[in-house]
Amino acid sequence: MVAKISSNKIFENCEVVDIADKGKSVAKTKSGETVFIENAVPGDIVDINVKRKRKGTFFGEILKFNVRSEQRTKPVCEHFGICGGCKWQNMNYNSQLFYKERSVHENLFRIGKIKPKTVLPILASEKTYYYRNKMEYSFSNTRWLSESEIKSKKKFTREALGLHKKGRWDKIVDIKKCHLQDDISNTIRNEIKRFAIENRIDFFDPYKNKGLLRSLIIKITSTKNIMVLVQFGHQSDFVYKVLNFLKNSFENINSIVYVINLKSNDSIYDQDINLFYGKDYIIEKICGLSFKISAKTFFQTNTTQAEKLFYLVKKFLEPNKNDILYDLYTGIGTIGQILSKDVKKVVGIDIVEDSINYATENSKLNNLSNTKYFAGDMKNIFTTQFIEENGKPSVSIINPPREGIDKEVIEKIIDIQPKKIVYVSCNTSTLARDLAKFEIKYEISKIQTVDMFPHTSHVENVVLLKKLIDA
Repeated sequence: MVAKISSNKIFENCEVVDIADKGKSVAKTKSGETVFIENAVPGDIVDINVKRKRKGTFFGEILKFNVRSEQRTKPVCEHFGICGGCKWQNMNYNSQLFYKERSVHENLFRIGKIKPKTVLPILASEKTYYYRNKMEYSFSNTRWLSESEIKSKKKFTREALGLHKKGRWDKIVDIKKCHLQDDISNTIRNEIKRFAIENRIDFFDPYKNKGLLRSLIIKITSTKNIMVLVQFGHQSDFVYKVLNFLKNSFENINSIVYVINLKSNDSIYDQDINLFYGKDYIIEKICGLSFKISAKTFFQTNTTQAEKLFYLVKKFLEPNKNDILYDLYTGIGTIGQILSKDVKKVVGIDIVEDSINYATENSKLNNLSNTKYFAGDMKNIFTTQFIEENGKPSVSIINPPREGIDKEVIEKIIDIQPKKIVYVSCNTSTLARDLAKFEIKYEISKIQTVDMFPHTSHVENVVLLKKLIDA
């Protein structure tokens, strides 16, 4: 139960001692109470205004900085602290790496009781800004107003095109400049907003589920291919005015697609993608291969770091020409195809049919003849009959969503026992759960954390599993 603090309770000279899950900071009072706060860095000494209490733990806001930590750095973004992203911009990058690595060790080794043979140091990101190849922005007619704007009692334009306020599904921070994607992304976003306001086009109302403009997705590959997706709340003549504006204003956009979404949520994955201009895909090049990427298909959001991750997978797996490789949760086939020249055969499975279609196309694009792809629910496809028809895997790559591996799939893998498995995971909790199940037949040989997302608490982990000799 969460109790609100009725009167202003102030804790003075609290030392910020740690970083918790999801980027919150942990402060300790002089008498030993724990207080969770935002926008603080270990080493800060602060006065805190307590807002609520839960199970003996306090939650509050910083009133005053008495001492600023040596780990602190100046955020580059004017929206820092308001926007829901980049929560660690105020912490130097070496400190970010330290707390990320420690969090992984805490979740896997202390809580999860996982005991790897070798733990390699975290792999830092080459780029800490302008590293994302995909950004998704929301339109809203209820822009987040700052305290100073509210107190001024002036009337402000409420249209926004940006990112969610921290902890708010219904409020959008109007983003002027984001430092996560190539700067052309800022120009496209700001110009669409300007055009829409000038032409009195309705921005989406999250409370009434009304309005034409809903969301904007921009994908930019390392080859500077650009895809822009605009999501609309209903059909209108303004749809084509917006799309034509994009086409005529930006010659370097390769693909313009759109969605007419009548649902209450703005997920595009159950919606039809309509092509307006160019092709319905863009091309990414990585590890010497080319990959078609569509609006719905998943690709690692940090291309430069993804290349390092893929080479790490190859290094861990050490495939040879006699190996049959199963690439489970394959997506558009990226990792399997990068390894295809080193193995006899690649078999890829994914639940997303669109991804499998692109995996097949990418295989043709890269002139690969030893790959085969299947679409469907992993636990239904990955059966004894399927393995008999496609060959027993000697090595496997598993790169599941955050939910981890289906129980039935783990059981089947343990049953057929490939000699090596590389497990790539973005969620340490489900990773720990799944690794514990593998330990009955596999040694957890190596693990290395890869920082794919600077200024956030998120990482990827690459784990090598080796079949036990007596298994």
